[in-house]
Amino acid sequence: MRDDDPSEPEPAPDATDVWDDGLIARRVTEAGGTAPPGQPSGFETRKPAAQPVTPLAYDGPLRSRLDALRELVGLSRTRLDSRTLAEAGRVLDEAVARRKLSGQHTVVAIAGATGSGKSTLFNALAGVAISETGVRRPTTASPIACSWSDGAATLIDRLGIPGRLRRRPVNSPENEGQLRGLVLVDLPDHDSAAVEHREQVDRILRLVDAVIWVVDPEKYADAVLHERYLRPLAGHAEVMFVVLNQVDRLPGEAADQVLDDLRRLLDEDGVALGEYGEPGAVVLALSALTGDGVGDLREALGEFVAERGAAARRVAADVDAAAARLQPVYATGRRVGLSEEAREEFAARLADAVGATAAGEAAERAWLRNANRACGTPWLRLWRWCQGRREPTTGRLQAAPQAEEEATARQRVEQAVRTVSDRASEGLPTPWAQAVREAAVRGSQGLPEALDELAARAGLPPGRPPRPGWWPVAVMVQAAMTILQIVGGLWLLGQIVGVMTPNLGVPVLLMVCGIIGGPIVEWGCRMAARGPARRYGLEAERRLREAAAGCGRARVLDPVASELLRYQEVREQYGRVARTGATVL
Repeated sequence: MRDDDPSEPEPAPDATDVWDDGLIARRVTEAGGTAPPGQPSGFETRKPAAQPVTPLAYDGPLRSRLDALRELVGLSRTRLDSRTLAEAGRVLDEAVARRKLSGQHTVVAIAGATGSGKSTLFNALAGVAISETGVRRPTTASPIACSWSDGAATLIDRLGIPGRLRRRPVNSPENEGQLRGLVLVDLPDHDSAAVEHREQVDRILRLVDAVIWVVDPEKYADAVLHERYLRPLAGHAEVMFVVLNQVDRLPGEAADQVLDDLRRLLDEDGVALGEYGEPGAVVLALSALTGDGVGDLREALGEFVAERGAAARRVAADVDAAAARLQPVYATGRRVGLSEEAREEFAARLADAVGATAAGEAAERAWLRNANRACGTPWLRLWRWCQGRREPTTGRLQAAPQAEEEATARQRVEQAVRTVSDRASEGLPTPWAQAVREAAVRGSQGLPEALDELAARAGLPPGRPPRPGWWPVAVMVQAAMTILQIVGGLWLLGQIVGVMTPNLGVPVLLMVCGIIGGPIVEWGCRMAARGPARRYGLEAERRLREAAAGCGRARVLDPVASELLRYQEVREQYGRVARTGATVL
């Protein structure tokens, strides 16, 4: 047995457990009277041979959930703050740390309020007065560990319990065989007036495999216990015992009534009760002082420890709690994403901003103008040329309207981006909705200028619009009508000056045919040109719409889709994490 010499090094993780009895053990020795020198009564000073420690192993479903949680945290680091992911990271770290330690031991903490009798119960289970009891509060100032078998040193090291506070139970083959593999930890009061005591309780409760909550008839309904511990740990019901102590103080059937009321409170807290073969918390009534019911608890603990499944169930419950904590930032109750309707609406808004419809109409008018120029009468073309000569060429009158159109187009682009980002982020959890909006805003920078450049490239092609095959025929017919007018006019002029024989019929007929036939040919060409002109305008509009849609897709929709795909990936990983069920191999 190691003395209380602070200079002596602590045992290595693989070394055999060495138990220091400390002050409390010396008090037991004084009370017992007989004990070998240096050996307190009730403790066995044996140094068994070192045994290899079998590490804990998780089954496939739990390993899969832990891998999914690790990948989920990795994918989310750029989207969620460290405080949101802190608990999930802690669960992963503790799962890795616990897996490296003994899988043949189960660490169970005894927790309770001041005066609940948890130290008395601790001593009753150990069969010897290990933890100090008394009327002074708080009595338990530091956690004390008691192990029923060897190989638990590294587990207790993980709890931060020094060697002077590690104990062994009374040497009883029946006791040791029933609770073999149990490491029992007596915690300070969770409602202690000393802040460091409460901090120790909270720290160790995160590390143990299971916990026995000890309540008494006076404080079993204490709000601190239910609101701070039982309710948040409701998902850990399978690794939880709730013991109603001091039933010897209750007369008659009062103990059953208090126990029923305790079950009711636990049910309100969401703690599943292990009744009728269902998994859940074990609820017992006992008296640690008289020993009534302690045997039932020892038997239930023995079965619990023998299963060797508490550590994995605790880790699985921690994963469930982490998943529940992360639910608001991953899960949504509705289908999310960018619908085809939203994409089409965005493309239509960009097309309106770039003026695709107006460009198509302009292309149609340009085609008709070319048709009129090619197939119109020479006199009409001459008149239009004169009209064009009289129009101002500076373009100063159109400068202000053009600036107004550019400002309006920019506003339309911004509105289109806001609308599509709102549609894409609708229903997403807040961090991912913000990421989608930011991606849309980044993509919209420089989008109006890019659309203007596209409009210039994808607008009307250089040169004249293409002409259909009937244009040359129409031009020749129109030229023939003009020739008839000229021939008829010259014929009449020759008759007037006496150069030709007077004959008004033929020249007049020629002039009438030319004068009437020219407009008729022009009108016919105009009617025939409507279809090709309309198709030409629609083609120009289509090119501009496709160019605007492609620009918007590359700059806005693709980044938004990437964010939605990333959310889909983390949502799938979260779905794997949120599953339940795990056992130890």
